[in-house]
Amino acid sequence: MRKVMMRHSIKTFGKRFGNIRSRLGTLHLISALGLTAALAACSQIPGMGGGNPFGGGDRTPADNAGPPPATTPGNTLGNGPVRVALLVPLTQNGAPFVVGQSLKNAAELAIADTGGTSVTLLVKDTGGGAGGARAAAQSAIQEGAQMVIGPLFAGSVRAAGGVARGAGRSVIAFSTDTSVAARRIYLLSFLVENYVDRIVGYAASKGKRSIGALVPQNTYGNVALAELQQAASRRGIRIAAVERYGADGGAAAAQRIARSAGSMDALFIPEQAQAMPAISSALISAGVRPDRVLVMGTGLWNDARAMNLPLLQGAVFAAPENSGFNAFADRYRARFKTDPIRIATLAYDAVTLAVALAGQQGREKFPESILTNPSGFNGADGLFRFRTDGTNQRGLAVLQIDKGTTSTVSGAPRSFSGRS
Repeated sequence: MRKVMMRHSIKTFGKRFGNIRSRLGTLHLISALGLTAALAACSQIPGMGGGNPFGGGDRTPADNAGPPPATTPGNTLGNGPVRVALLVPLTQNGAPFVVGQSLKNAAELAIADTGGTSVTLLVKDTGGGAGGARAAAQSAIQEGAQMVIGPLFAGSVRAAGGVARGAGRSVIAFSTDTSVAARRIYLLSFLVENYVDRIVGYAASKGKRSIGALVPQNTYGNVALAELQQAASRRGIRIAAVERYGADGGAAAAQRIARSAGSMDALFIPEQAQAMPAISSALISAGVRPDRVLVMGTGLWNDARAMNLPLLQGAVFAAPENSGFNAFADRYRARFKTDPIRIATLAYDAVTLAVALAGQQGREKFPESILTNPSGFNGADGLFRFRTDGTNQRGLAVLQIDKGTTSTVSGAPRSFSGRS
């Protein structure tokens, strides 16, 4: 455990966390603590069916739906003195919801791995909607919650966050919609901005100086393109051409971007894996050669459906290293006899962090100064830190696709340098 000399209370906490870390082997403090496409409907939930955790927004019709679910006192995990709320959509439209259950299971696994002696999790069902999230947050705070973990959807985060901030509580939420991030409302999710910045940085390190972009006309595409332009500008890279496409699948846009292939040495495509077969075919037919231009994407490509496409052989994308999630998934399957959804690690890391912080001396267990420490934390999906505006920065690897599998061509950083 790396220690940074700061206040005595923080150093003391770092030593206390070392005992937790020896049991966990997963989340540890590395700082002074001693520590996807837009989701438009239920079918687009991260980690389910066509969904993906590496998203750019996560609104669902349930954000504005129905009466809130009844809050049930006594649904708790752990037995510690510090109370923390876990707000997850255990139901949606009145029916059990597998995403919420997987997040709860991951929280339970974190409690089991850490011993659960410093916190009691107050588990509340949001029903997937803003009204349910607001009611759940109010109930949890009335029951003494000192911090809120969750909710998942953007409207739910906005509703619960308003309640929590009004009571002076911090929130660690799972939405990918950065419009709901704010001071003391932190997003632990996989943000497209991090993936774009990492892959552009990798391209620059390989001497690429001119990037073309083929971008879908959707929320994810808008966010990715905006970050591409900023990341390229910071590194002195020219944007050679940008083509957008909609419901036509990109065939016409592929023809247009192919005409600019001679003026670019990299091509960025922030598209979901399920849409990439058509894009791959269109670009190959238009004459784009992946051996002549570096094809780049985001974590959306960390999907078996992308691994054998002709266009993507040799392509690169940014994503967490897979080893952490794989180890987590093995333990999850052993305990629950089923696979976790991909974003289950968010609940696991948030709860593990809460357990560690709850062991601090002093009345305030989750101060801003600790949650936004610039050295960050290391979780199941690698290094992360919260910015003061509520967004996050993650330490990501760059993976290269080759004949159905991936290899790491640039490892994830083990520490952050400078402020976020």
